[in-house]
Amino acid sequence: MADAFEGIRVVELAQWVFVPVAGALLADWGADVIRIDRPEGDPYRNLATQGIGTDSGGVNLSVALANRGKRSVALDLRTDGGREIMHRLLESADVLLTSFRPSALERLGLGAEVVRERYPRLVYARGHGYGVRGPDAELAGYDASAYWARGGVGHVLSPPDRDFPISPRGAFGDRNGGMSLAFGIAAALVRRGVTGEGSVVDVSLLASAMWTISSDVLSALQGMTPRAPEGRVVVNPLVGSYRTKDGRHIMLVFLESDRYWPAFCALIGRPDLAEDARFTDHVARGQHAQECAAALDEVFAQRTFEEWKALLGRIDAPWAPMQAVEELLDDPQVLANDYLGDVELDDGSSYRLPRVPVQFDERPPDLRRAPEHGEHTEAVLLDLGYSWDDIAAFGEGSVIP
Repeated sequence: MADAFEGIRVVELAQWVFVPVAGALLADWGADVIRIDRPEGDPYRNLATQGIGTDSGGVNLSVALANRGKRSVALDLRTDGGREIMHRLLESADVLLTSFRPSALERLGLGAEVVRERYPRLVYARGHGYGVRGPDAELAGYDASAYWARGGVGHVLSPPDRDFPISPRGAFGDRNGGMSLAFGIAAALVRRGVTGEGSVVDVSLLASAMWTISSDVLSALQGMTPRAPEGRVVVNPLVGSYRTKDGRHIMLVFLESDRYWPAFCALIGRPDLAEDARFTDHVARGQHAQECAAALDEVFAQRTFEEWKALLGRIDAPWAPMQAVEELLDDPQVLANDYLGDVELDDGSSYRLPRVPVQFDERPPDLRRAPEHGEHTEAVLLDLGYSWDDIAAFGEGSVIP
């Protein structure tokens, strides 16, 4: 299954993170993803952020994560020759994957109707900020604007007592949206196998945000106003985080609280809590939630984070340590399941990336490096039947750099 998409050619006309991530996921599973880069390159290559972009001092890991396993062709689609090459690529393609706005695609002669009429078996997949209909269909959208801000994610996660909403993490919505877009493409390819016809696949960052916070959207549909609470809210005292002796936190998620309460009390050396009339069952604990939480606060403050991890490891109940991101790097479950992978470079060096979260037959795909800008231009043109003289002419005409 490492080659689940073997034989599928994807032509990617996209920038930044959201849509390129979808292409990377397809490449992970064997698709031949040919990335069409502008002669001046993707502006994402110049972004300095979190020490993993141009500010990393080495491999641009941001670009590597979004573009691994692809081939890059540098092509100026504003020229007749560039558009000619693009259409020759589309003749052999199964998917056109793009993040360009509708007006830009129309100017290039690559609008959905035109392309679908010319290539009826092609899956035309586009990712955008706000959807292809409505007053803001042409509005530029990044994940911090379309997903985090307008999509309600930042609002619902920010306590109302803050002067400013909390800031998003890097490409938080982009990578969620990319997963959805890859899923849509896979579904369209399955459908094409039955009908013989391609489809237009659309995923927006706005819709992705609403899906992510579906529980809050459901509450809003019932007339409520979802928002992160001020401070700590205790409804079920066995669902929530508790502070350890050394200032870390343990998350309990005993949704079936009566099922776990007696064994938990025995484990922590407080069988008296199980016998206390205020805490005897789920209803009683709900009525005395603050008192129960206060009792557990005292208990958790008596042991360190590591001591609690060791102790709770002895009970078959849903709980987890509140880990820092850096602790994921040597988490036994992360390592056992190969959730991080190594990318080997030609010079023998390597770097690590998080893998696609999907595995087939308990195996993750191999990770391949991202291409340099325009690295495969000549090789792809030769594959398309162009001669070296043609390639030289394209260079002289500024079709390729």
